[in-house]
Amino acid sequence: MKAFTKTKYGGPEVLKLSEVEKPKVKDGQVLIRIKANSANPADWHVIRGTPYFARLSFGLFKPKHKIPGSDFAGVIEEVGSNVAGFNVGDRVFGEMLNEGVFAEFACAPAHVCAKMPANATFKEMAAVPIAGLTALQALITHGKLKKGESVLINGSSGGVGHFAIQIAKAFGGEVTAICSSKNIDFVKSIGADHAIAYDKVDIHGLDKKYDLVIDNHGNLNFSDFSRMGNRGIMVGFTTMNQMISVVSKSAFSKFPLKVFTASANTKDLGTLANLIENGKLKPHLEKEFNYKEIPQAIAYIEKMHTRGKVVMVWNETPD
Repeated sequence: MKAFTKTKYGGPEVLKLSEVEKPKVKDGQVLIRIKANSANPADWHVIRGTPYFARLSFGLFKPKHKIPGSDFAGVIEEVGSNVAGFNVGDRVFGEMLNEGVFAEFACAPAHVCAKMPANATFKEMAAVPIAGLTALQALITHGKLKKGESVLINGSSGGVGHFAIQIAKAFGGEVTAICSSKNIDFVKSIGADHAIAYDKVDIHGLDKKYDLVIDNHGNLNFSDFSRMGNRGIMVGFTTMNQMISVVSKSAFSKFPLKVFTASANTKDLGTLANLIENGKLKPHLEKEFNYKEIPQAIAYIEKMHTRGKVVMVWNETPD
Protein backbone atom coordinates (compact mmCIF):
# COMPACT_ATOMS: atom_id res chain seq x y z
CA MET A 1 0.00 0.00 0.00
CA LYS A 2 1.02 3.64 -0.35
CA ALA A 3 1.97 5.59 2.76
CA PHE A 4 3.98 8.63 3.72
CA THR A 5 6.96 7.58 5.84
CA LYS A 6 9.72 9.31 7.78
CA THR A 7 13.03 7.92 9.01
CA LYS A 8 14.33 11.08 10.67
CA TYR A 9 13.03 14.24 12.27
CA GLY A 10 12.66 17.39 10.22
CA GLY A 11 10.22 19.49 8.21
CA PRO A 12 7.62 18.24 5.74
CA GLU A 13 10.44 17.49 3.30
CA VAL A 14 11.39 14.36 5.31
CA LEU A 15 8.08 12.73 4.31
CA LYS A 16 8.41 10.25 1.46
CA LEU A 17 5.62 8.51 -0.42
CA SER A 18 6.53 4.83 -0.15
CA GLU A 19 5.20 1.32 -0.72
CA VAL A 20 4.82 -0.44 2.63
CA GLU A 21 3.18 -3.61 3.85
CA LYS A 22 -0.54 -3.43 4.49
CA PRO A 23 -1.15 -3.68 8.25
CA LYS A 24 -2.78 -6.76 9.78
CA VAL A 25 -5.67 -6.26 12.13
CA LYS A 26 -5.16 -7.25 15.78
CA ASP A 27 -7.51 -7.89 18.68
CA GLY A 28 -9.58 -4.82 19.46
CA GLN A 29 -8.77 -3.16 16.14
CA VAL A 30 -10.50 -2.39 12.87
CA LEU A 31 -8.80 -2.19 9.47
CA ILE A 32 -9.80 1.01 7.69
CA ARG A 33 -9.42 2.04 4.07
CA ILE A 34 -8.51 5.69 4.50
CA LYS A 35 -10.58 8.11 2.43
CA ALA A 36 -9.38 11.41 3.91
CA ASN A 37 -7.06 12.89 6.51
CA SER A 38 -6.68 16.35 7.98
CA ALA A 39 -3.57 18.27 8.99
CA ASN A 40 -2.96 19.28 12.60
CA PRO A 41 -0.25 21.05 14.58
CA ALA A 42 0.21 17.72 16.36
CA ASP A 43 1.31 16.21 13.04
CA TRP A 44 4.08 18.71 12.40
CA HIS A 45 5.27 18.41 16.01
CA VAL A 46 5.55 14.64 15.58
CA ILE A 47 7.31 15.03 12.23
CA ARG A 48 9.77 17.59 13.60
CA GLY A 49 10.15 15.90 17.01
CA THR A 50 9.31 19.10 18.87
CA PRO A 51 9.14 20.09 21.63
CA TYR A 52 12.18 17.94 22.31
CA PHE A 53 10.81 16.33 25.47
CA ALA A 54 8.16 14.73 23.26
CA ARG A 55 10.90 12.54 21.78
CA LEU A 56 10.78 10.52 25.00
CA SER A 57 7.51 9.17 23.59
CA PHE A 58 8.10 9.38 19.84
CA GLY A 59 11.75 8.26 19.71
CA LEU A 60 14.79 9.94 21.21
CA PHE A 61 17.14 9.99 18.19
CA LYS A 62 14.82 8.92 15.38
CA PRO A 63 11.08 8.28 15.07
CA LYS A 64 9.74 5.05 16.55
CA HIS A 65 6.88 4.95 14.06
CA LYS A 66 7.60 5.65 10.42
CA ILE A 67 4.09 6.60 9.30
CA PRO A 68 2.82 9.92 10.68
CA GLY A 69 -0.71 11.33 10.66
CA SER A 70 -3.51 11.45 13.19
CA ASP A 71 -6.99 12.34 11.86
CA PHE A 72 -8.79 10.01 9.48
CA ALA A 73 -12.11 9.08 7.95
CA GLY A 74 -12.73 5.94 5.96
CA VAL A 75 -14.47 2.60 5.57
CA ILE A 76 -13.97 -0.49 7.72
CA GLU A 77 -12.64 -3.42 5.68
CA GLU A 78 -11.99 -5.89 8.51
CA VAL A 79 -12.97 -6.20 12.15
CA GLY A 80 -10.66 -7.81 14.68
CA SER A 81 -11.76 -10.04 17.54
CA ASN A 82 -13.18 -8.50 20.71
CA VAL A 83 -14.66 -5.56 18.81
CA ALA A 84 -18.29 -4.64 19.37
CA GLY A 85 -20.42 -2.05 17.63
CA PHE A 86 -18.53 -1.92 14.32
CA ASN A 87 -19.02 -3.90 11.11
CA VAL A 88 -17.35 -4.22 7.73
CA GLY A 89 -18.59 -1.39 5.52
CA ASP A 90 -19.17 1.11 8.33
CA ARG A 91 -18.05 4.65 7.56
CA VAL A 92 -15.96 5.78 10.51
CA PHE A 93 -13.73 8.59 11.67
CA GLY A 94 -11.23 8.92 14.48
CA GLU A 95 -7.75 9.83 15.62
CA MET A 96 -4.59 7.81 16.16
CA LEU A 97 -1.50 9.89 16.76
CA ASN A 98 1.16 7.32 17.66
CA GLU A 99 0.83 4.80 14.84
CA GLY A 100 0.00 7.19 11.99
CA VAL A 101 -2.68 7.25 9.30
CA PHE A 102 -1.17 9.05 6.30
CA ALA A 103 -1.69 5.83 4.36
CA GLU A 104 -4.15 3.92 2.19
CA PHE A 105 -4.96 1.60 5.09
CA ALA A 106 -4.60 1.80 8.86
CA CYS A 107 -5.42 -0.46 11.79
CA ALA A 108 -6.99 1.56 14.59
CA PRO A 109 -8.21 0.55 18.04
CA ALA A 110 -11.99 0.51 17.96
CA HIS A 111 -12.18 2.81 20.99
CA VAL A 112 -10.68 5.73 19.02
CA CYS A 113 -13.29 5.42 16.25
CA ALA A 114 -16.92 6.38 15.84
CA LYS A 115 -19.48 6.03 13.07
CA MET A 116 -19.93 8.93 10.70
CA PRO A 117 -23.32 10.64 10.44
CA ALA A 118 -25.15 9.79 7.23
CA ASN A 119 -25.25 13.43 6.10
CA ALA A 120 -21.49 14.05 6.36
CA THR A 121 -18.67 13.52 3.87
CA PHE A 122 -15.32 11.83 4.49
CA LYS A 123 -13.57 15.17 4.02
CA GLU A 124 -15.73 16.83 6.66
CA MET A 125 -15.32 14.05 9.20
CA ALA A 126 -11.56 13.75 8.68
CA ALA A 127 -11.39 17.39 9.79
CA VAL A 128 -13.09 16.70 13.11
CA PRO A 129 -11.18 14.37 15.48
CA ILE A 130 -8.25 16.19 17.13
CA ALA A 131 -9.62 19.71 16.77
CA GLY A 132 -13.21 18.73 17.61
CA LEU A 133 -12.23 16.60 20.60
CA THR A 134 -9.95 19.36 21.91
CA ALA A 135 -12.75 21.92 21.66
CA LEU A 136 -15.36 19.62 23.21
CA GLN A 137 -13.16 18.47 26.08
CA ALA A 138 -11.88 22.00 26.75
CA LEU A 139 -15.40 23.37 27.00
CA ILE A 140 -17.35 20.52 28.58
CA THR A 141 -15.07 17.89 30.14
CA HIS A 142 -12.60 20.31 31.73
CA GLY A 143 -14.26 23.72 31.38
CA LYS A 144 -17.60 22.54 32.78
CA LEU A 145 -19.47 25.06 30.63
CA LYS A 146 -23.09 25.44 31.68
CA LYS A 147 -26.04 26.84 29.76
CA GLY A 148 -26.13 30.63 29.99
CA GLU A 149 -22.47 31.02 30.93
CA SER A 150 -20.12 33.36 29.08
CA VAL A 151 -16.99 32.01 27.39
CA LEU A 152 -14.06 33.89 25.88
CA ILE A 153 -12.31 31.93 23.12
CA ASN A 154 -8.84 33.17 22.15
CA GLY A 155 -7.70 31.81 18.80
CA SER A 156 -11.26 31.35 17.57
CA SER A 157 -10.94 31.08 13.78
CA GLY A 158 -8.57 28.10 13.51
CA GLY A 159 -9.25 24.39 13.70
CA VAL A 160 -9.98 24.11 17.42
CA GLY A 161 -11.37 27.61 17.73
CA HIS A 162 -14.03 27.41 15.04
CA PHE A 163 -15.28 24.15 16.54
CA ALA A 164 -15.22 25.67 20.03
CA ILE A 165 -17.49 28.53 18.99
CA GLN A 166 -20.09 26.16 17.57
CA ILE A 167 -19.92 23.66 20.43
CA ALA A 168 -20.19 26.41 23.05
CA LYS A 169 -23.30 27.72 21.31
CA ALA A 170 -24.77 24.22 21.04
CA PHE A 171 -24.41 23.86 24.83
CA GLY A 172 -26.00 27.24 25.51
CA GLY A 173 -22.98 29.45 26.06
CA GLU A 174 -22.59 33.13 25.23
CA VAL A 175 -19.47 33.35 23.08
CA THR A 176 -16.94 36.14 22.69
CA ALA A 177 -14.35 35.29 20.06
CA ILE A 178 -10.85 36.75 19.75
CA CYS A 179 -9.42 36.66 16.23
CA SER A 180 -7.81 38.90 13.61
CA SER A 181 -9.91 41.67 12.11
CA LYS A 182 -10.09 39.79 8.80
CA ASN A 183 -11.85 36.87 10.54
CA ILE A 184 -14.46 38.87 12.47
CA ASP A 185 -17.22 38.18 9.95
CA PHE A 186 -16.26 34.49 9.81
CA VAL A 187 -16.50 33.87 13.57
CA LYS A 188 -19.81 35.72 13.74
CA SER A 189 -21.13 33.66 10.84
CA ILE A 190 -20.54 30.44 12.79
CA GLY A 191 -22.20 31.68 15.98
CA ALA A 192 -20.00 34.05 17.98
CA ASP A 193 -22.16 36.59 19.85
CA HIS A 194 -19.30 39.06 20.15
CA ALA A 195 -15.88 39.36 18.51
CA ILE A 196 -12.66 41.16 19.42
CA ALA A 197 -9.93 41.86 16.86
CA TYR A 198 -6.53 41.30 18.48
CA ASP A 199 -4.87 43.48 15.85
CA LYS A 200 -7.12 46.40 16.82
CA VAL A 201 -7.38 45.90 20.58
CA ASP A 202 -4.75 45.02 23.19
CA ILE A 203 -6.17 41.76 24.52
CA HIS A 204 -3.80 41.90 27.48
CA GLY A 205 -5.66 44.99 28.63
CA LEU A 206 -9.19 43.57 28.44
CA ASP A 207 -10.94 43.79 31.80
CA LYS A 208 -14.35 42.19 31.19
CA LYS A 209 -15.03 39.04 33.24
CA TYR A 210 -16.12 35.74 31.70
CA ASP A 211 -17.20 32.48 33.31
CA LEU A 212 -14.70 30.53 31.20
CA VAL A 213 -11.60 31.59 29.25
CA ILE A 214 -10.17 29.19 26.65
CA ASP A 215 -6.81 29.94 25.06
CA ASN A 216 -6.24 28.06 21.81
CA HIS A 217 -3.60 30.42 20.48
CA GLY A 218 -1.34 30.18 23.51
CA ASN A 219 -0.43 33.82 24.07
CA LEU A 220 -2.41 34.58 27.22
CA ASN A 221 -0.35 34.92 30.38
CA PHE A 222 -1.52 33.87 33.82
CA SER A 223 -2.67 37.37 34.77
CA ASP A 224 -4.86 37.42 31.64
CA PHE A 225 -6.59 34.19 32.70
CA SER A 226 -7.14 35.29 36.30
CA ARG A 227 -8.21 38.83 35.36
CA MET A 228 -10.71 37.84 32.68
CA GLY A 229 -11.99 34.46 33.82
CA ASN A 230 -13.60 32.65 36.70
CA ARG A 231 -11.83 29.55 35.37
CA GLY A 232 -9.50 28.89 32.47
CA ILE A 233 -8.38 26.24 29.99
CA MET A 234 -5.00 26.42 28.27
CA VAL A 235 -5.02 24.46 25.01
CA GLY A 236 -2.09 25.84 23.07
CA PHE A 237 1.17 27.59 23.89
CA THR A 238 3.47 29.77 21.84
CA THR A 239 6.73 28.86 23.60
CA MET A 240 7.83 26.44 26.29
CA ASN A 241 8.77 29.38 28.51
CA GLN A 242 5.30 30.84 28.14
CA MET A 243 3.64 27.54 29.07
CA ILE A 244 5.96 26.97 32.04
CA SER A 245 5.29 30.49 33.28
CA VAL A 246 1.52 30.05 33.17
CA VAL A 247 1.57 26.58 34.73
CA SER A 248 4.02 27.48 37.49
CA LYS A 249 2.08 30.60 38.51
CA SER A 250 -1.19 28.69 38.54
CA ALA A 251 0.37 26.11 40.89
CA PHE A 252 0.65 28.79 43.56
CA SER A 253 -2.80 30.24 42.95
CA LYS A 254 -6.36 29.24 43.76
CA PHE A 255 -7.45 30.21 40.26
CA PRO A 256 -8.80 27.08 38.51
CA LEU A 257 -6.66 26.66 35.39
CA LYS A 258 -6.48 23.41 33.46
CA VAL A 259 -3.88 22.38 30.89
CA PHE A 260 -4.71 19.18 29.00
CA THR A 261 -4.20 17.12 25.88
CA ALA A 262 -7.33 15.74 24.24
CA SER A 263 -7.84 11.98 24.25
CA ALA A 264 -9.80 10.12 21.60
CA ASN A 265 -12.75 7.99 22.66
CA THR A 266 -15.87 6.72 20.93
CA LYS A 267 -18.26 8.53 23.27
CA ASP A 268 -16.89 12.03 22.63
CA LEU A 269 -16.45 11.35 18.91
CA GLY A 270 -20.09 10.25 18.91
CA THR A 271 -21.12 13.51 20.55
CA LEU A 272 -19.38 15.43 17.77
CA ALA A 273 -21.04 13.23 15.14
CA ASN A 274 -24.47 13.91 16.68
CA LEU A 275 -23.86 17.66 16.67
CA ILE A 276 -22.93 17.46 12.98
CA GLU A 277 -25.92 15.27 12.15
CA ASN A 278 -28.25 17.75 13.87
CA GLY A 279 -26.78 20.76 12.09
CA LYS A 280 -25.22 22.30 15.19
CA LEU A 281 -21.61 21.77 14.11
CA LYS A 282 -20.06 22.12 10.67
CA PRO A 283 -16.36 21.84 9.81
CA HIS A 284 -15.06 24.71 7.74
CA LEU A 285 -12.67 23.37 5.11
CA GLU A 286 -10.30 26.10 3.98
CA LYS A 287 -8.22 24.05 1.58
CA GLU A 288 -8.13 20.54 0.10
CA PHE A 289 -5.02 18.65 -1.00
CA ASN A 290 -4.56 15.35 -2.81
CA TYR A 291 -2.83 12.64 -0.75
CA LYS A 292 0.32 13.10 -2.83
CA GLU A 293 0.47 16.65 -1.48
CA ILE A 294 0.41 15.74 2.22
CA PRO A 295 3.84 17.36 2.82
CA GLN A 296 2.54 20.57 1.25
CA ALA A 297 -0.55 20.42 3.49
CA ILE A 298 1.65 20.18 6.59
CA ALA A 299 3.77 23.10 5.38
CA TYR A 300 0.59 25.09 4.75
CA ILE A 301 -0.77 24.79 8.28
CA GLU A 302 2.65 25.46 9.83
CA LYS A 303 2.15 29.08 8.78
CA MET A 304 -0.59 29.17 11.46
CA HIS A 305 -3.04 31.35 9.54
CA THR A 306 -5.56 28.66 8.65
CA ARG A 307 -9.25 29.47 8.88
CA GLY A 308 -10.88 26.23 9.95
CA LYS A 309 -9.27 23.03 8.67
CA VAL A 310 -7.11 21.65 5.87
CA VAL A 311 -7.92 18.17 4.49
CA MET A 312 -6.21 15.63 2.24
CA VAL A 313 -8.11 13.04 0.16
CA TRP A 314 -6.96 9.60 -1.00
CA ASN A 315 -8.79 9.52 -4.32
CA GLU A 316 -10.56 11.88 -6.65
CA THR A 317 -14.06 11.07 -5.37
CA PRO A 318 -13.62 10.22 -1.68
CA ASP A 319 -17.34 10.07 -0.92
